[in-house]
Amino acid sequence: MNTNLDNIKGKKILIVGMGKSGIAATQAMIKLEAKVSVQDSKGEDKMDGQLVAFLKGQGVTCYFGRNPHDMGAFDMLILSPGVSPELPFIEEAKAKGAEIIGELEIAYRIGRGKYVAITGTNGKTTTTTLTGEIFKAAGRKTYVVGNIGVAVISASAGASESDWLVTETSSFQLETTKYFKPVISAILNLTPDHLNRHHTMKAYGEAKAKIFANQSSDGYLVINYDDKTCYKLADKCKATVVPFSRKEQLKFGAFVKDGRIVIADKDGSLTDIVGADELKIIGAHNLENALAAAAICYFSGIDAETIGNSIRAFGGVEHRIEYSGEIDGVKYYNDSKGTNIDAALTALRAIDKNIILIAGGDAKGQIFDEFITGFNGSVKKMLLMGRDAHFIQEAADRHGFSDYEYCKNLDECVNRAHQIAEPGDTVLLSPACASWDMYDNFEQRGEHFKECVSRLER
Repeated sequence: MNTNLDNIKGKKILIVGMGKSGIAATQAMIKLEAKVSVQDSKGEDKMDGQLVAFLKGQGVTCYFGRNPHDMGAFDMLILSPGVSPELPFIEEAKAKGAEIIGELEIAYRIGRGKYVAITGTNGKTTTTTLTGEIFKAAGRKTYVVGNIGVAVISASAGASESDWLVTETSSFQLETTKYFKPVISAILNLTPDHLNRHHTMKAYGEAKAKIFANQSSDGYLVINYDDKTCYKLADKCKATVVPFSRKEQLKFGAFVKDGRIVIADKDGSLTDIVGADELKIIGAHNLENALAAAAICYFSGIDAETIGNSIRAFGGVEHRIEYSGEIDGVKYYNDSKGTNIDAALTALRAIDKNIILIAGGDAKGQIFDEFITGFNGSVKKMLLMGRDAHFIQEAADRHGFSDYEYCKNLDECVNRAHQIAEPGDTVLLSPACASWDMYDNFEQRGEHFKECVSRLER
């Protein structure tokens, strides 16, 4: 977009949250000569010392462990994804005339690149990573950014008009967008998540739907035809809607025909992409992810051979049903990215039987009855950990699942799993909960799990 840059110079901007995106936004605003302040709920003694020194050296006003007194002093607030717009001091700033946006929106405003934006409750990281691999294989200069762990603004500021930003977007990032307009957007699915933030499924769906809010007839929305709650969001879309389906053959879109991923164009012609049995990534959900990625890439103008070869070569992403080793005939999988019920059930369905499941953490307001009933006999034993594990236990008790134990931490879970597992079993970390009660993020939790498994092998 690259507009309003002159308007940023001299603006009084408060950046809220000093995670990756907040730090990257701060650096960008300093370069654009804004009058920058930052806020974080952590006190200064808990912040990185080098970061604090850098900020103060740049003349940035820091509010660590406290809020500014005068919220009317700011022209704009840039929120990190984990920060709720409903916090009282943010609502006060809005009431006093400040513009409230997120890092994704400001990244779009100051950059020139073309965006592919991918959202959904589950599968975002896998689909974004795969799409990025295909774009790179096609010879396009591509940045893979967003909720995947790389701040969008860190790439957008230096992107040219021909560069592509393949962007994983969360509902938290999308809810604070205003002008954000991708060339191609994708919504993979829609199941309950983050209801402690969005409160209702309607509000959650509306946040996801902002991904296509500014698209027009020259854009594309790739969306899951099989997920009717998700597909209904497309009713309000002005872009060309490209459905994908694992279950049905479509007149237009991406689907499976005779065991192969194919794409039907508007003229009815079929383009063969790859055999469904050629995917290295396991589970029906990953077939859906591959369908979405194939559709995104095809309608961005990439040839079928490049798409097919890239899908064949793709081995998956870290922390998402990631094979972590085999010990004494027992396989270990790291699915730390399974931070909600639907994601964890997806992993259970992919493995299917003889599972020793490690679950628990920050429940994010979820109710776990559907989680327990979704076991369908696949779970032999459940090892529970974390602050909200009792919510899972209570649901287990309600539905007559008694094969569970409590463990103090992840180390104890892995050691206990090793003790009770038999050849042919699978130990699966798929917590159905966020990691924030015990770890900084799901990546840290997943790395710890792999370390625990590695210690068993010694």
